[in-house]
Amino acid sequence: MQNTSQPLNNNLNGHSAPPFLPPEPFPWAEMEENDWDLSQLLGLLKRRALVIVGVATTVMAGVTYKTLTQSPQYESNFRLLVEPVDENDESSLSKLTAAVDTNLGKSGLDYETQIEVLKSPELMNDIVEELQEKYPEITYENLIKEDTLNIVRLGETKIIEVRYQDDSPTQIKQVLDTVAKNYLKYSLEKRQTQLNQGIRFVEKELPPINKQVDTLQKQLQAFRQEYNFFDPNTQSSQVSEQLKLLSEQRQGVEQQLAKARANFALLQQEQGALAVLKNATVYQQLVTQLRQLETEIAEQSTRFQDDAPIMQRLKEKRQKLMPLLQQEGRRILNLTLSEASNQVQALEVQSQQLSAAEQQLSTRIKELPALARRYTELQQQLKIANESLNRFLTTRQNLRIEAAQTELPWEIIKAPILPEDPISPNIPRNLILGFVASALLGIGAALLREKLDNTYHNVDALKDDLKLPLLGALPIDKSLEANKKANSSKEQSSQNTQLLDDTPDFSPIFHPESTPDSYFQQSGQFVEALRVVHTNLQMLSSDRQVRSIVISSALPGDGKSTDAHNLAQVAASMGQKVLLVDTDLRRPQVHARTGLPNLWGLSNLISGNMPAEEVMQDLPDIYGCSVITSGAIPPDATRLLSSVKMKELVKEFHQKFDLVIYDAPPLVGLADASLVAPHTDGVVLVVRIDKTERSIVKQAIDNLKTSRTNVLGVVANGDKSMFHKYYHKYYHS
Repeated sequence: MQNTSQPLNNNLNGHSAPPFLPPEPFPWAEMEENDWDLSQLLGLLKRRALVIVGVATTVMAGVTYKTLTQSPQYESNFRLLVEPVDENDESSLSKLTAAVDTNLGKSGLDYETQIEVLKSPELMNDIVEELQEKYPEITYENLIKEDTLNIVRLGETKIIEVRYQDDSPTQIKQVLDTVAKNYLKYSLEKRQTQLNQGIRFVEKELPPINKQVDTLQKQLQAFRQEYNFFDPNTQSSQVSEQLKLLSEQRQGVEQQLAKARANFALLQQEQGALAVLKNATVYQQLVTQLRQLETEIAEQSTRFQDDAPIMQRLKEKRQKLMPLLQQEGRRILNLTLSEASNQVQALEVQSQQLSAAEQQLSTRIKELPALARRYTELQQQLKIANESLNRFLTTRQNLRIEAAQTELPWEIIKAPILPEDPISPNIPRNLILGFVASALLGIGAALLREKLDNTYHNVDALKDDLKLPLLGALPIDKSLEANKKANSSKEQSSQNTQLLDDTPDFSPIFHPESTPDSYFQQSGQFVEALRVVHTNLQMLSSDRQVRSIVISSALPGDGKSTDAHNLAQVAASMGQKVLLVDTDLRRPQVHARTGLPNLWGLSNLISGNMPAEEVMQDLPDIYGCSVITSGAIPPDATRLLSSVKMKELVKEFHQKFDLVIYDAPPLVGLADASLVAPHTDGVVLVVRIDKTERSIVKQAIDNLKTSRTNVLGVVANGDKSMFHKYYHKYYHS
């Protein structure tokens, strides 16, 4: 270490106190939106490979077993055309329905009802008895209720399809032939029955309809002769015209009323009030005077102090003018609102008057002579009776013609055939679908597992979520992990080392001449990553250099102490004069990492009057790197870190060294880091990939924001990206 014998003070080498960076953060680089790309998907699949394989294998095994053990099933069908193809050819039965229904109900076949009839026991019992002669195992229950015989309508067509499934192709053909034969027989019997019933019904209804027509004709003729009444509409034409005129007048008044109400509502709003005041001459004059006065005050303020007499007179004029302006504004607004309200009230009265007159004329129309109503009713009744009579006569004629025909009303357009290929199981299809389903379920389970995992899995996710500058990503080398185990006994023997970081100690990597070549080569990527962190720190701002940082993490075990130790070595190896200070006065780590004694340290320096040189130690084999360990663990670490002496020490260190690194306790649950960080250039937050939870990290950042601490950026520990493989390939291929 250079010049460690010089005393530290607040004015070293003629320099003043260190120009601390303001709490405002350095300019941060813009972050891209978090997109789910192919690399993220591949990373997820790699992390959750066991979940995907396990779920997919289980599902696929079940599908394969069920497919291979299922017995083959065959199916055949036939199709029935149950209505005429020509839609313009109305059947007699539909006409009959129209004759019965006075509302002229819709004609056509109710397919849902018809299909239920075809499945009914009354119709199927004869079919079952005929089939049982050859297939005794067939019953109504296993034929219909188990859906082996399926009857459906083909879309919106007039075709009914009957399908039957079984493991015997011969039985399928026999069953369908029997069903088709009996359905055709049923259709003929049904048609003849309906036609005969229709003829009887029509002949029964014709005499009363004939009598009704004759009666209505006589009543209408007698009405005309007695009252000489032919056109009831002429008498109401004048009243209707007056009603129309009043309705138009009322609509015009209602439009005016709507505009008046809208204007009144607008005047009650700020926008309408401003529009009224804008057109008020006196108000605008007062506004102009106020603006001139404000301009004069502004001009005079550049020449005089606020307590100058001229400034006081101008402000008094302004205070006197403001009430006049407000009074004039309220007067104009009240006057305008009163006029608008009167207009609304007048239009409402006019609208009510027109509505009353309109109501009177409507009542007059309703009170027209009963003769007009009676005349219209007789005409309508006679018209309906004549239409019903003509319809019944036509229907009777058509029914008689159809009853004389003997052709089948239903037609088989597709006969049943003997099935050759089974419909199930479809082994290739089932296996393909099973494979797809198992893969999707496996990926779904992986996505669910990923959703439940609250840690950061890669550097991109960390950067996109926190929106903070990424200073660097530090890899984990298996060889370095082995080195940690080799040095674990030494670390455990140091005092106050109850909680060590999960990242190994890399002190030997900065001196390859003192270590095996293989170890240095395997650890080179970690050194390069640290150099990237150091370079990014120095490039955060173009006009000022970062000279003091606090390195901390959200929780213990994220590697912040190791990063601080090794970053200090990197900075020293790059020619900087570095000081590493262990501010973790609760569970210090620096002395264990460096192998230095911890008899005297920061706690002794703060609480005592000893000079800083007495507690500073040079890091062995590292030129330009000094260390201040924690010292004795105090009963109240917070009191020491918040003391004036600590602030003075920070200033001294800032002036004396090119870079001061403070290893601070975790942020969540402890205030230690927040007490030291405001007096430095900022905080470097260490986050462990696949370990540190997102919520904890965000809580730590919120704590820093609350304390107005500048966050310089984030360092990711445990990066497993392909970048480090590329590094090794570049240098060792």
